[in-house]
Amino acid sequence: MAELSISTPAGVFDATTAGPPEGRPVLLLHGFPETRLAWRHQIKALAAQGYRVVAPDQRGYSPGVRPERPEDYRMSLLVEDVAALADALGWTSFDLVGHDWGGAVAWWTADAHPGRIRTLTVVSTPHPGALADALRTDQDQQARSFYMRDWRETPATENAMLADDAAVLRSLYAGPVPQASADAYVRHLSRPGALTAALNWYRSGRPERAIGTIAVPTLYVWSTQDTAFGPTAARETGQWVKGPYRFETLPDISHWIPEEAPELLNGLLLEHLGTEHE
Repeated sequence: MAELSISTPAGVFDATTAGPPEGRPVLLLHGFPETRLAWRHQIKALAAQGYRVVAPDQRGYSPGVRPERPEDYRMSLLVEDVAALADALGWTSFDLVGHDWGGAVAWWTADAHPGRIRTLTVVSTPHPGALADALRTDQDQQARSFYMRDWRETPATENAMLADDAAVLRSLYAGPVPQASADAYVRHLSRPGALTAALNWYRSGRPERAIGTIAVPTLYVWSTQDTAFGPTAARETGQWVKGPYRFETLPDISHWIPEEAPELLNGLLLEHLGTEHE
């Protein structure tokens, strides 16, 4: 694996890359409150099979792309970042993988740029349309998502998360995420402005438009012990995909699938990428 700086009109993204330069390109998008480190197992597995993998620290997580205003983290700009990264890498088309917030960006990118996305893989995060429906009708999902209201308060949320050696922030990783990774995330998000930038994803407001159904071949992986996303939105996600679709449920696994169940996810991901979709 190698470190990479990717220059775009929005700024410079820090990234990790691996695999042969001529390999089929795969872009990995991390979520909150993590960094590209969350994909370390997938990067190695994909590169070993000849894929060219790039995992960036997304907007706000990369110091070179860290605007201060919440509105600078609205979904249309996050999608533009994905297209700009691909342009800078010289990728006309690519496979896209996302987890948590990275999964949301992946859904929206596949909707906005279907011609550029060879396949889509989303881990944990249901289709935004399915999630919106669940938030309107499902009390379980409403309860799971209540934390977002608190996280929109600034600077109270940052202060609470970072107090006492970031005890609250550390509690989000407790158990499934290895201690060394949790320590790395805390160090990263404890730097000036970093946690506020990450939380601005929650504070940016609603997307500017409605999302449609997804036409590209899609793999959606959800786990039964996910505390953020419940079964209603997960099961309804298939109604929002008109292209080839595969839904995989991982029993007794938490929200942190890429780190807690890397071998399971790697197998599913490689199978999906290797399938010839009509």
